[in-house]
Amino acid sequence: MIAGTSQTLRSGAVPRTLFLGSYPPRECGIATFTRDVVEAFDRQFGTHSEIVAIDEPGGEVRRYEPSVVARISQVEHRSHLRAAEFINAHPAELLNVQHEYGLFGGDLGEWLIDLLAALTKPAVLTLHTVLPEPDEKMLDVTRRLCHYAARVVALSDTGRELLERVYRIPAQKLRVIHHGVPDVPFQGTLTAKASFGIGERSVISTFGLINRGKGLEYAIEAMRSIVERHPETLYLILGETHPVVRRQEGESYRESLQELVHGYGLQYNVQLVDKYLEFDEVVSYLGATDIYLTPYLNPTQIVSGTLAYAVGCGKAIVSSPYLYAKELLAYGRGFVVPFKDARAIAECIVALLDDPALRRATERRAYRFGRQMTWPHVATEYGRLFAELVPSHAVALVGTA
Repeated sequence: MIAGTSQTLRSGAVPRTLFLGSYPPRECGIATFTRDVVEAFDRQFGTHSEIVAIDEPGGEVRRYEPSVVARISQVEHRSHLRAAEFINAHPAELLNVQHEYGLFGGDLGEWLIDLLAALTKPAVLTLHTVLPEPDEKMLDVTRRLCHYAARVVALSDTGRELLERVYRIPAQKLRVIHHGVPDVPFQGTLTAKASFGIGERSVISTFGLINRGKGLEYAIEAMRSIVERHPETLYLILGETHPVVRRQEGESYRESLQELVHGYGLQYNVQLVDKYLEFDEVVSYLGATDIYLTPYLNPTQIVSGTLAYAVGCGKAIVSSPYLYAKELLAYGRGFVVPFKDARAIAECIVALLDDPALRRATERRAYRFGRQMTWPHVATEYGRLFAELVPSHAVALVGTA
């Protein structure tokens, strides 16, 4: 459904679409997003979409599910051009690219430009990173990518505004389609806590692939003050170390976090769950969460799937003030605190734990906003956009506004 209307897109009105991006079992945020958007799209329209997967060095040994019908090697320019030939010959009428600069080959992934330039069918480019102050090279690569795209999707209003103002992408080429989130009911935490054996403890959580940009050391430091006021509190840091980080430096960051936990005497209150979480596990842990925390360190981060999921599940959220957090948590939908400020994190979380009514009101505002971000809604928005670009699939609407 489209917010504010009773209109839906008729089955069969969407063009056959190929999706290009990283894809599971590769462990990265874009891979998870690509799978989620494909599955949501297919559920919404009864289609059976296929995927072109991009492989990092070493990824050529990976085994994909049958829906992955072609692969690109990040380190081979010719592989990007062969993919364009495959896409042109494929019966799909349109390509959707899930883009991150580090996924594709060449400087800042510029070999993707050659792929898009060689296409004979329209491409929709979904940009997962939009920096507010790009250097000359990033500005050039981004503008050329957008030039060859029929439409460019930003995952936030902030991203769209930056693309128009900083990158000078024509407004008529831009669309905002929010990051998808689970379509779950608004409910309490006791049942989910019972399933994990947590009892009635207050639960704070952070999930996602771990790297030094997460700022988790400040969250652990904040727990020292939190447990003085609420000794029953449990902080769950959920997720394994990012595979790229693990190749570069092993588990040194995770080990440093464990040392902090032991040094502060917080073994009862902080647990690091070293596991790559599947969708159902993420939703289950969020169901048990009272306060979701993202103490990230990058002020220009324009999207966060973990933050989006927390909003969609109606969590009370405390975050550092990166761009995406400031947009999603505005108007009382959550709270932002300064970067690298353990004291501010602790004070905000304690205030929420002290005041269940404040926490509940914050949860409801987040949940209401998140309804426009559910995967069925996101899939419908992608379907509308795709149908606009293929004349034989003019959008057919049922019902009235």
